[in-house]
Amino acid sequence: MKDSFSDLSFAELLTKREELKKQCREARFNKVVGHLENPLILRTLRRQMARVNTIIHEYRLRIRGGMNE
Repeated sequence: MKDSFSDLSFAELLTKREELKKQCREARFNKVVGHLENPLILRTLRRQMARVNTIIHEYRLRIRGGMNE
């Protein structure tokens, strides 16, 4: 299931990116410790971060709507 990040604002995307980084860090730690219930969650989180980073990059290149930093 793809999350819809395209309707988020620039500030919301930055917040979402930080949230995804934190979740990825926690999932990696849990994988090393051995408490990761679903190992595919790492792949999903990395792909979501890539989608968010792509949209942020499009905002910075002015491909998407105006950027309000």
